[in-house]
Amino acid sequence: MKAAVAARYGPPEVVRVVDVPRPNPGPDQLLVRVHATTVNRTDCGFRAAHPWFIRAFTGLRRPKLTTLGNEFAGVVEAVGSDVDAFRVGDRVFGYDDTRFGAHAEYLVIDQRAAVATMPQGCGFDVMAPATEGSHYALANIRAARVDAGSAVLVYGATGAIGSAAVQLLASVGARVTAVCDGDHLELVRGLGAERVIDRTTTDFTTDTERYDVVFDAVGKCSFRQCRPLLRPRGIWTSTDLGPLSQNPLLVVLTRFSKGRRVLFPLPAIDQEMVEYLGGLVESGEFTPVVDRTYPLEEIVEAYRYVETQRKIGNVVISVCTHD
Repeated sequence: MKAAVAARYGPPEVVRVVDVPRPNPGPDQLLVRVHATTVNRTDCGFRAAHPWFIRAFTGLRRPKLTTLGNEFAGVVEAVGSDVDAFRVGDRVFGYDDTRFGAHAEYLVIDQRAAVATMPQGCGFDVMAPATEGSHYALANIRAARVDAGSAVLVYGATGAIGSAAVQLLASVGARVTAVCDGDHLELVRGLGAERVIDRTTTDFTTDTERYDVVFDAVGKCSFRQCRPLLRPRGIWTSTDLGPLSQNPLLVVLTRFSKGRRVLFPLPAIDQEMVEYLGGLVESGEFTPVVDRTYPLEEIVEAYRYVETQRKIGNVVISVCTHD
């Protein structure tokens, strides 16, 4: 089978599309023929070993996992002897940041892992990007206990995480203010934001509104900057460690505060969450934003584009184009 392989750490050019053996499913596993996957910031970080301490988990000198790709959509090609939740021919989607492997024509995944049947009528290019950015967003939303009527500001509303966050917040009835570049104001309004601030013309920290939650979806602002925007018991949360890796420390320092607090939840995804996200796609409350689609053979170009930090939503990789 064809797979995008990186045998060493480095820039996008370390990735090569080569022939590798097709994996065999274990007794409790599915063999999925991948139709679509994505290149996202998790893939970029693991490929480049950035931040540096990631090597403690991925291999000190060279990567233990050479085929990346953590989210996918495809068709079950074969099942192990103990599989009872899926059948051959099922159209499935999911997420695996333990073994990765979605940048290939086939992958294996446990039947109880973060995998679910695709909603009827949804394409592979829609469902492949439905889990990575959205599970980061959902982890922060749930940790902050956002509910109907909560006032939330999302900074970086056009990335994979931010564009998912706006939609997921709207789906629970939150009142969303989004910050993005002026070229994308209408896009973000269409995702469900009640107000949109153009960051290129307006300093969002001077906003006169006050929020229950400020969510930095791109790791480019700070608690110090956003503190004045928070209500007396408001929460600031981010998907990034911060330039000095200070955000986990701020969680500890503000944990027992009776005032404004910092959250830095560790995201986790399971089958229930994948099914929940699939239900939102099916209901029309969540549609992953797709910027560009590349064939597997052009995955290096996809990596280069993602690393420009100019992508809107998700970058999809088309792997298999037929059943």
